[in-house]
Amino acid sequence: MPVLNESDYLERAVDTVLAQEVDGPSEVILALGPSTDGTTELARRLAERHPRIVLVDNPDADIPIGLNLAIRAGRYPTVVRVDAHSELEPGYTREALATLDRARAANVGGVMRADGRTPFQRAVARAYNSPIGLGGATYHGGTHEGEAESAYLGVMRRAVLDEVGLFDESIRRGEDWELNLRIRRAGYRVWFDPALAVTYWPRESWTRLARQFAATGRWRGELVRRYGRGNSLRFFAPPLLVVDIAVAVVVGVLQLTGVLSGWVSGAASIVYLPIIAYVLVIAAVAIGSGGGHGARDKLWTAAVIPTMHLSWGSGFLLGLAAGAHDTVDTSRLGDRNTPLP
Repeated sequence: MPVLNESDYLERAVDTVLAQEVDGPSEVILALGPSTDGTTELARRLAERHPRIVLVDNPDADIPIGLNLAIRAGRYPTVVRVDAHSELEPGYTREALATLDRARAANVGGVMRADGRTPFQRAVARAYNSPIGLGGATYHGGTHEGEAESAYLGVMRRAVLDEVGLFDESIRRGEDWELNLRIRRAGYRVWFDPALAVTYWPRESWTRLARQFAATGRWRGELVRRYGRGNSLRFFAPPLLVVDIAVAVVVGVLQLTGVLSGWVSGAASIVYLPIIAYVLVIAAVAIGSGGGHGARDKLWTAAVIPTMHLSWGSGFLLGLAAGAHDTVDTSRLGDRNTPLP
């Protein structure tokens, strides 16, 4: 478990891991980044109470580096990746190990079931759980078991990880997708089992959400630069939306200033149709959401889905054009502009 500034979530996440029942020994390895909110002190207290917890330092704070440090420190042949913002369902590990053997897979993942505690976080969770929110990836609501492009978190065979070279430490976002691409190219199976479920707690504020998705989108653009057609077509929808909005703005200005007129103006107006359709879909999703939580949840839903799409799409275009370089997800630092070290 890579950990950075997770004082509100870490203890519960660790508790759900320690509660897992498996046939054989296990350990919980926390890769500790340079937290500023008391997370490291909390992790040390947890380690004092639970001898199965092992702490390793991750001074660079990067997730793939922390994952590799934890994996190398591990003693056992199976690696269960966990996120500090997640909670494992009871029986998750036992079921995943059984599926790993039954499917003869190298990596097994299940459903990422997002949840929220506030109107904003609940809206983000609905977006995560909706096909329109994150493009319909299997682990966001798939119901059919089978081979998959990637796996959420993942229960992995250590021997296969060693064979393909662990996580690529040059990739700061999307490292799991890239690892699973190498696993599949090496001839192994990545498997989705909808019986497995992990609760995920999204970012708690609009600015943190926007920063998270901008960084993720930029790294996806970098991965497209590196791997081209190895990427799913669904990754291109948000950047196409951003491009269409930009073109629509230009067309609108030209129409208002009279540069475009007559049939040319009418033909150019076709760029507005995808935007109108998008707005109508977002409105329908927002109106139909919220359950018993009321208007605030619906309004936040109408706000967070475009935030996710436009932040991700803009980041993607930047990453595709110029690469990701040292882009990091500063949302893990809270609502501050201080970059990661």
